[in-house]
Amino acid sequence: MGNDGGSIPKRRELVKEAAKALTSAQIKEAQSEKQEYAWSVDPLTRKPLARPVVSDAAGVLYNKDSIIEFLLKDDDDAQKAEMRKVGGVKGTVEGGFAELGTFGDRVKGLKDVVEIKFEIAQEEGEKGRGEKWVCPITGTALGPNAKAVYLVPCGHAFAGSVVKEVKGNGCLTCNEPYAENDVIPIAPTAPTDIARLNLRVKTLKEKGLTHALKKAPGSKKRKKNAEKDTNGETGENGTTSKQPSSDEDKQKAKNDKPVPAASNGIKNSTTASLTRKVLAEQEERNKRRKLAQNDNVNSLFNKTDNKPKMGNSADYMTRGFSIGKK
Repeated sequence: MGNDGGSIPKRRELVKEAAKALTSAQIKEAQSEKQEYAWSVDPLTRKPLARPVVSDAAGVLYNKDSIIEFLLKDDDDAQKAEMRKVGGVKGTVEGGFAELGTFGDRVKGLKDVVEIKFEIAQEEGEKGRGEKWVCPITGTALGPNAKAVYLVPCGHAFAGSVVKEVKGNGCLTCNEPYAENDVIPIAPTAPTDIARLNLRVKTLKEKGLTHALKKAPGSKKRKKNAEKDTNGETGENGTTSKQPSSDEDKQKAKNDKPVPAASNGIKNSTTASLTRKVLAEQEERNKRRKLAQNDNVNSLFNKTDNKPKMGNSADYMTRGFSIGKK
Protein backbone atom coordinates (compact mmCIF):
# COMPACT_ATOMS: atom_id res chain seq x y z
CA MET A 1 0.00 0.00 0.00
CA GLY A 2 2.68 2.51 0.99
CA ASN A 3 2.49 5.64 3.13
CA ASP A 4 1.93 3.47 6.20
CA GLY A 5 5.33 4.13 7.71
CA GLY A 6 6.90 1.10 6.20
CA SER A 7 7.93 2.75 2.93
CA ILE A 8 8.81 6.23 1.72
CA PRO A 9 7.33 7.14 -1.68
CA LYS A 10 9.45 8.95 -4.19
CA ARG A 11 8.48 12.11 -6.07
CA ARG A 12 8.05 10.32 -9.40
CA GLU A 13 5.53 8.06 -7.72
CA LEU A 14 3.45 10.99 -6.39
CA VAL A 15 3.71 13.37 -9.35
CA LYS A 16 2.68 11.42 -12.41
CA GLU A 17 2.67 14.28 -14.92
CA ALA A 18 4.40 17.67 -14.85
CA ALA A 19 2.33 20.83 -15.28
CA LYS A 20 2.09 21.92 -18.88
CA ALA A 21 2.02 25.49 -20.07
CA LEU A 22 -1.27 26.68 -21.48
CA THR A 23 -1.51 26.98 -25.19
CA SER A 24 -2.53 30.20 -26.91
CA ALA A 25 -5.94 28.71 -27.68
CA GLN A 26 -6.51 27.88 -24.01
CA ILE A 27 -5.43 31.37 -22.96
CA LYS A 28 -7.84 32.97 -25.43
CA GLU A 29 -10.64 30.69 -24.27
CA ALA A 30 -10.02 31.62 -20.62
CA GLN A 31 -9.96 35.32 -21.46
CA SER A 32 -13.15 34.97 -23.49
CA GLU A 33 -14.92 33.31 -20.57
CA LYS A 34 -13.68 36.01 -18.22
CA GLN A 35 -14.87 38.76 -20.55
CA GLU A 36 -18.29 37.16 -21.01
CA TYR A 37 -18.67 36.92 -17.24
CA ALA A 38 -17.62 40.57 -16.77
CA TRP A 39 -20.17 41.77 -19.35
CA SER A 40 -23.11 39.74 -18.08
CA VAL A 41 -22.80 39.18 -14.29
CA ASP A 42 -22.50 41.57 -11.36
CA PRO A 43 -19.41 40.39 -9.42
CA LEU A 44 -20.83 41.57 -6.07
CA THR A 45 -24.14 39.73 -6.03
CA ARG A 46 -23.55 37.33 -8.98
CA LYS A 47 -26.82 38.52 -10.54
CA PRO A 48 -27.26 39.37 -14.24
CA LEU A 49 -26.34 42.93 -15.17
CA ALA A 50 -29.39 45.13 -15.68
CA ARG A 51 -29.72 48.86 -16.07
CA PRO A 52 -28.80 51.09 -14.36
CA VAL A 53 -25.22 49.85 -14.67
CA VAL A 54 -22.24 51.65 -13.13
CA SER A 55 -18.47 51.29 -13.39
CA ASP A 56 -15.61 52.07 -11.05
CA ALA A 57 -12.12 53.35 -11.80
CA ALA A 58 -11.04 49.86 -12.99
CA GLY A 59 -13.75 49.65 -15.66
CA VAL A 60 -15.61 46.84 -13.85
CA LEU A 61 -19.39 46.81 -14.36
CA TYR A 62 -21.84 46.57 -11.44
CA ASN A 63 -25.55 46.93 -10.89
CA LYS A 64 -26.22 50.27 -9.24
CA ASP A 65 -28.55 48.58 -6.76
CA SER A 66 -25.66 46.38 -5.60
CA ILE A 67 -23.45 49.41 -4.95
CA ILE A 68 -26.18 51.11 -2.90
CA GLU A 69 -26.82 47.91 -0.97
CA PHE A 70 -23.09 47.60 -0.24
CA LEU A 71 -22.83 51.18 1.02
CA LEU A 72 -25.89 50.83 3.28
CA LYS A 73 -24.50 47.78 5.10
CA ASP A 74 -22.79 48.18 8.46
CA ASP A 75 -19.00 48.19 8.48
CA ASP A 76 -18.89 45.11 10.70
CA ASP A 77 -21.20 43.14 8.41
CA ALA A 78 -19.67 39.84 7.26
CA GLN A 79 -21.20 40.05 3.77
CA LYS A 80 -19.81 43.56 3.28
CA ALA A 81 -16.35 42.32 4.28
CA GLU A 82 -16.56 39.64 1.56
CA MET A 83 -17.72 42.21 -1.01
CA ARG A 84 -14.67 44.35 -0.33
CA LYS A 85 -12.40 41.55 -1.55
CA VAL A 86 -14.15 41.22 -4.92
CA GLY A 87 -12.85 42.45 -8.24
CA GLY A 88 -9.09 42.80 -7.94
CA VAL A 89 -7.65 43.86 -11.31
CA LYS A 90 -4.02 42.99 -12.00
CA GLY A 91 -1.69 43.07 -14.95
CA THR A 92 2.00 43.01 -15.83
CA VAL A 93 3.78 45.67 -17.83
CA GLU A 94 7.32 46.18 -18.93
CA GLY A 95 9.53 46.80 -15.94
CA GLY A 96 6.77 46.49 -13.33
CA PHE A 97 3.48 45.17 -12.08
CA ALA A 98 0.17 47.08 -12.23
CA GLU A 99 -2.63 46.48 -9.74
CA LEU A 100 -5.87 48.35 -9.15
CA GLY A 101 -6.68 46.68 -5.85
CA THR A 102 -9.97 45.22 -4.70
CA PHE A 103 -13.47 46.62 -4.89
CA GLY A 104 -13.28 47.91 -1.31
CA ASP A 105 -10.17 49.93 -2.18
CA ARG A 106 -11.77 51.56 -5.21
CA VAL A 107 -15.35 52.22 -4.10
CA LYS A 108 -16.14 54.06 -0.87
CA GLY A 109 -19.16 56.05 -2.09
CA LEU A 110 -21.36 56.82 -5.08
CA LYS A 111 -18.82 59.46 -6.18
CA ASP A 112 -16.41 56.60 -6.96
CA VAL A 113 -18.64 55.16 -9.71
CA VAL A 114 -20.05 56.50 -12.97
CA GLU A 115 -23.35 55.38 -14.45
CA ILE A 116 -22.84 53.96 -17.95
CA LYS A 117 -25.28 55.17 -20.61
CA PHE A 118 -25.55 52.40 -23.19
CA GLU A 119 -27.38 52.69 -26.50
CA ILE A 120 -30.06 49.97 -26.43
CA ALA A 121 -31.13 47.76 -29.32
CA GLN A 122 -33.95 45.38 -28.41
CA GLU A 123 -33.65 41.78 -29.58
CA GLU A 124 -36.43 39.24 -29.32
CA GLY A 125 -35.61 35.79 -28.07
CA GLU A 126 -32.24 36.73 -26.60
CA LYS A 127 -31.37 34.96 -23.39
CA GLY A 128 -30.30 36.95 -20.36
CA ARG A 129 -31.13 40.65 -20.15
CA GLY A 130 -33.18 40.70 -23.37
CA GLU A 131 -31.47 43.80 -24.78
CA LYS A 132 -28.35 44.54 -26.79
CA TRP A 133 -25.86 47.27 -26.04
CA VAL A 134 -24.53 48.94 -29.18
CA CYS A 135 -22.31 51.84 -30.11
CA PRO A 136 -24.43 54.91 -30.99
CA ILE A 137 -22.02 55.86 -33.82
CA THR A 138 -21.18 52.60 -35.59
CA GLY A 139 -24.09 50.44 -34.40
CA THR A 140 -21.74 47.56 -33.53
CA ALA A 141 -22.49 45.45 -30.47
CA LEU A 142 -20.63 46.23 -27.25
CA GLY A 143 -19.62 43.12 -25.38
CA PRO A 144 -16.89 40.58 -24.70
CA ASN A 145 -15.90 40.31 -28.38
CA ALA A 146 -15.40 44.05 -28.96
CA LYS A 147 -13.37 46.59 -27.04
CA ALA A 148 -15.59 49.30 -25.57
CA VAL A 149 -14.92 52.46 -23.60
CA TYR A 150 -16.93 55.10 -21.77
CA LEU A 151 -16.27 58.76 -21.04
CA VAL A 152 -16.03 60.49 -17.70
CA PRO A 153 -18.03 62.26 -16.41
CA CYS A 154 -20.97 61.89 -18.84
CA GLY A 155 -20.77 58.06 -18.96
CA HIS A 156 -21.67 57.52 -22.65
CA ALA A 157 -20.26 54.26 -24.03
CA PHE A 158 -18.71 53.84 -27.50
CA ALA A 159 -16.65 51.38 -29.42
CA GLY A 160 -12.94 51.83 -28.68
CA SER A 161 -12.05 52.58 -32.29
CA VAL A 162 -14.54 55.47 -32.51
CA VAL A 163 -12.91 57.53 -29.77
CA LYS A 164 -9.47 57.01 -31.31
CA GLU A 165 -10.46 57.94 -34.85
CA VAL A 166 -12.74 60.90 -34.14
CA LYS A 167 -10.83 64.08 -33.38
CA GLY A 168 -12.00 66.42 -30.66
CA ASN A 169 -12.38 66.48 -26.90
CA GLY A 170 -16.17 66.52 -26.78
CA CYS A 171 -18.59 63.62 -26.33
CA LEU A 172 -20.18 62.57 -29.61
CA THR A 173 -23.58 62.21 -27.93
CA CYS A 174 -23.87 65.09 -25.46
CA ASN A 175 -20.89 67.22 -26.57
CA GLU A 176 -19.58 67.40 -23.00
CA PRO A 177 -15.80 67.99 -22.91
CA TYR A 178 -13.50 65.31 -21.57
CA ALA A 179 -9.75 64.75 -21.18
CA GLU A 180 -7.84 62.04 -22.99
CA ASN A 181 -7.08 60.35 -19.68
CA ASP A 182 -10.82 60.14 -18.87
CA VAL A 183 -11.50 57.51 -21.55
CA ILE A 184 -12.07 54.36 -19.46
CA PRO A 185 -11.95 50.88 -21.08
CA ILE A 186 -14.74 48.54 -19.98
CA ALA A 187 -13.53 45.27 -18.41
CA PRO A 188 -9.88 45.85 -19.45
CA THR A 189 -7.51 42.93 -19.98
CA ALA A 190 -4.49 44.61 -21.61
CA PRO A 191 -1.71 45.33 -19.07
CA THR A 192 -1.11 48.77 -20.59
CA ASP A 193 -4.75 49.78 -19.98
CA ILE A 194 -4.56 48.57 -16.36
CA ALA A 195 -1.32 50.49 -15.80
CA ARG A 196 -2.86 53.67 -17.26
CA LEU A 197 -5.93 53.35 -15.05
CA ASN A 198 -3.71 52.79 -12.03
CA LEU A 199 -1.77 55.98 -12.80
CA ARG A 200 -5.05 57.88 -13.28
CA VAL A 201 -6.32 56.79 -9.85
CA LYS A 202 -3.14 58.03 -8.18
CA THR A 203 -3.29 61.36 -10.03
CA LEU A 204 -6.92 61.99 -9.06
CA LYS A 205 -6.18 61.07 -5.45
CA GLU A 206 -3.41 63.69 -5.32
CA LYS A 207 -5.84 66.28 -6.69
CA GLY A 208 -8.51 65.33 -4.15
CA LEU A 209 -10.93 64.03 -6.80
CA THR A 210 -12.87 60.81 -7.21
CA HIS A 211 -13.33 58.64 -10.30
CA ALA A 212 -16.37 60.73 -11.30
CA LEU A 213 -14.19 63.90 -11.10
CA LYS A 214 -16.02 65.07 -7.98
CA LYS A 215 -14.44 66.33 -4.78
CA ALA A 216 -13.38 63.45 -2.58
CA PRO A 217 -14.78 63.35 0.97
CA GLY A 218 -12.36 64.85 3.49
CA SER A 219 -10.26 66.58 0.83
CA LYS A 220 -8.66 69.82 2.07
CA LYS A 221 -6.96 70.88 -1.15
CA ARG A 222 -9.48 73.59 -1.99
CA LYS A 223 -9.39 74.85 1.59
CA LYS A 224 -5.60 75.13 1.48
CA ASN A 225 -5.77 77.13 -1.75
CA ALA A 226 -8.28 79.48 -0.15
CA GLU A 227 -5.97 80.04 2.81
CA LYS A 228 -3.08 80.82 0.46
CA ASP A 229 -5.18 83.40 -1.38
CA THR A 230 -6.20 85.12 1.85
CA ASN A 231 -2.60 85.23 3.06
CA GLY A 232 -1.49 87.04 -0.07
CA GLU A 233 0.30 84.13 -1.71
CA THR A 234 0.25 83.31 -5.38
CA GLY A 235 -3.03 81.77 -6.53
CA GLU A 236 -3.77 79.35 -9.32
CA ASN A 237 -3.84 82.07 -11.98
CA GLY A 238 -0.41 83.40 -10.97
CA THR A 239 -1.71 86.62 -9.39
CA THR A 240 -0.81 87.70 -5.87
CA SER A 241 -3.56 88.92 -3.62
CA LYS A 242 -2.92 92.08 -1.60
CA GLN A 243 -2.79 91.84 2.18
CA PRO A 244 -4.90 94.48 3.91
CA SER A 245 -3.07 96.77 6.33
CA SER A 246 -3.75 96.83 10.05
CA ASP A 247 -5.77 100.08 9.80
CA GLU A 248 -7.93 98.57 7.09
CA ASP A 249 -8.49 95.48 9.21
CA LYS A 250 -9.58 97.58 12.17
CA GLN A 251 -11.92 99.66 10.03
CA LYS A 252 -13.40 96.55 8.45
CA ALA A 253 -13.88 94.92 11.84
CA LYS A 254 -15.56 98.08 13.09
CA ASN A 255 -17.90 98.20 10.10
CA ASP A 256 -18.66 94.50 10.32
CA LYS A 257 -19.54 94.70 14.01
CA PRO A 258 -22.92 93.01 14.41
CA VAL A 259 -25.83 95.23 15.38
CA PRO A 260 -27.37 94.13 18.69
CA ALA A 261 -30.81 92.73 18.29
CA ALA A 262 -33.78 94.42 19.96
CA SER A 263 -34.92 93.18 23.33
CA ASN A 264 -37.19 90.15 23.46
CA GLY A 265 -36.35 89.35 19.83
CA ILE A 266 -38.51 92.23 18.43
CA LYS A 267 -36.91 93.72 15.31
CA ASN A 268 -39.17 96.80 15.03
CA SER A 269 -37.59 99.61 17.10
CA THR A 270 -40.91 101.38 17.89
CA THR A 271 -42.56 98.20 19.09
CA ALA A 272 -39.47 97.26 21.07
CA SER A 273 -39.35 100.62 22.91
CA LEU A 274 -43.06 100.46 23.72
CA THR A 275 -42.70 96.92 25.02
CA ARG A 276 -39.69 97.93 27.12
CA LYS A 277 -41.69 100.81 28.69
CA VAL A 278 -44.66 98.59 29.54
CA LEU A 279 -42.38 96.00 31.13
CA ALA A 280 -40.69 98.69 33.25
CA GLU A 281 -44.05 99.99 34.53
CA GLN A 282 -45.19 96.50 35.35
CA GLU A 283 -41.98 95.80 37.27
CA GLU A 284 -42.40 99.04 39.29
CA ARG A 285 -45.98 98.11 40.11
CA ASN A 286 -44.88 94.72 41.36
CA LYS A 287 -42.29 96.33 43.62
CA ARG A 288 -44.91 98.63 45.19
CA ARG A 289 -47.24 95.73 45.72
CA LYS A 290 -44.54 93.78 47.52
CA LEU A 291 -43.67 96.74 49.77
CA ALA A 292 -47.30 97.35 50.76
CA GLN A 293 -48.19 95.18 53.76
CA ASN A 294 -51.10 92.83 53.73
CA ASP A 295 -54.27 93.58 55.76
CA ASN A 296 -53.88 90.35 57.68
CA VAL A 297 -50.38 91.38 58.71
CA ASN A 298 -51.51 94.90 59.70
CA SER A 299 -54.14 93.51 62.04
CA LEU A 300 -51.40 92.05 64.22
CA PHE A 301 -50.02 95.52 65.04
CA ASN A 302 -51.66 98.44 66.95
CA LYS A 303 -51.02 101.73 65.26
CA THR A 304 -52.99 103.97 67.75
CA ASP A 305 -51.30 106.28 70.27
CA ASN A 306 -53.56 105.25 73.22
CA LYS A 307 -51.52 103.49 75.86
CA PRO A 308 -53.09 100.87 78.10
CA LYS A 309 -53.95 101.85 81.70
CA MET A 310 -51.40 101.02 84.28
CA GLY A 311 -54.07 99.69 86.56
CA ASN A 312 -54.95 96.98 84.14
CA SER A 313 -51.31 96.28 83.63
CA ALA A 314 -50.37 96.11 87.31
CA ASP A 315 -49.68 92.83 88.96
CA TYR A 316 -51.42 91.48 92.06
CA MET A 317 -48.89 93.08 94.40
CA THR A 318 -49.28 96.68 93.20
CA ARG A 319 -52.85 96.66 91.95
CA GLY A 320 -55.08 99.19 93.92
CA PHE A 321 -52.17 101.13 95.41
CA SER A 322 -50.52 104.26 94.12
CA ILE A 323 -47.31 105.95 95.11
CA GLY A 324 -47.63 109.55 96.00
CA LYS A 325 -45.43 112.18 94.57
CA LYS A 326 -43.27 114.25 96.87
